Amino acid sequence: MSAAFQPSSPPEVKKVVIATRESRLAMWQAEHVKALLEARLGWQVELLGMTTQGDQILDRSLSKVGGKGLFVKELEVALSEGRADLAVHSLKDVPMDLPEGFALACVLEREDPRDAFVSNQFASLADLPQGAIVGTSSLRRLVLLKALRPDLVIHPLRGNLDTRLRKLDEGQYHAIVLAAAGLKRLGLESRIRGTFEPAQMLPAAGQGALGIEVRADRADLIAALALLAHQPTWLAVTAERTVSRAMGGSCSMPLAAFTQGAKGEAPMQLNAAWGDPATAEAPSATSAPLAPLVQVNQTAVVRTFADAEALGEAVAAQLRAGGAVWAGKAPDA
Repeated sequence: MSAAFQPSSPPEVKKVVIATRESRLAMWQAEHVKALLEARLGWQVELLGMTTQGDQILDRSLSKVGGKGLFVKELEVALSEGRADLAVHSLKDVPMDLPEGFALACVLEREDPRDAFVSNQFASLADLPQGAIVGTSSLRRLVLLKALRPDLVIHPLRGNLDTRLRKLDEGQYHAIVLAAAGLKRLGLESRIRGTFEPAQMLPAAGQGALGIEVRADRADLIAALALLAHQPTWLAVTAERTVSRAMGGSCSMPLAAFTQGAKGEAPMQLNAAWGDPATAEAPSATSAPLAPLVQVNQTAVVRTFADAEALGEAVAAQLRAGGAVWAGKAPDA
């Protein structure tokens, strides 16, 4: 369970170290949090750049080498050893259940959560010719792309954001699909030819949001960081991530979860889509019928984390009732 506190007065000035991956996007995110801590709390902040296993293994998909946790493990070691006080993550890269001894202390306001279509030759997915090569390493995007255009060839695409764009520019792909948030944060919005609305391509749980992780015993940091938290975003991503947790979500499961609405007392609508993992293994550009997506949604008024988790659990139950399979389980005969 995420912890959230509201201190009655700003905490005293202190010095903290942020552990971060060394990619340009990760450094931007860490610098963003550093600026917030300095401006709002008056803290002195240093960055500790690190290379994670996820950054080093680029020849295989995440689902085959250990999942998204490969991007955070080294940062957590720095926290546990006291070399850093907090770590900044893209929330969609954070496993649904943190290891014992760690806590998600803060979720910041969300950037654009949508997926972006990036191409040097074509204006949209619809403009791609039959058999065009599209790059992505996300099983979620792969399955959703196949549902939209089964005639396309989907090839793996690993590496940081700049590496992925370079591979596109070298002509290895006709188009690639990336998170719009990362492109916008790095001032690369001009590379976006179009964005997929959630009705076309449902985002991943937590996409576009930043989370701050600390050791669970750092009550001082947890209390102070509550001043930076964006409660509507935190409630929304809690509902989304609960769907993934309830479905055993990991990089090996094509699963999307995204909230809409949830402003003030307005109800929150939680949408989810599950794809058969076998679809991801089907030949690209196939004309054979693919397993249909299981798509559900449910609406509820969400005021607390418990409300958000209840909504996520209900949507996961709907997915299973519609034929979705919990990760690691074979479909019923």
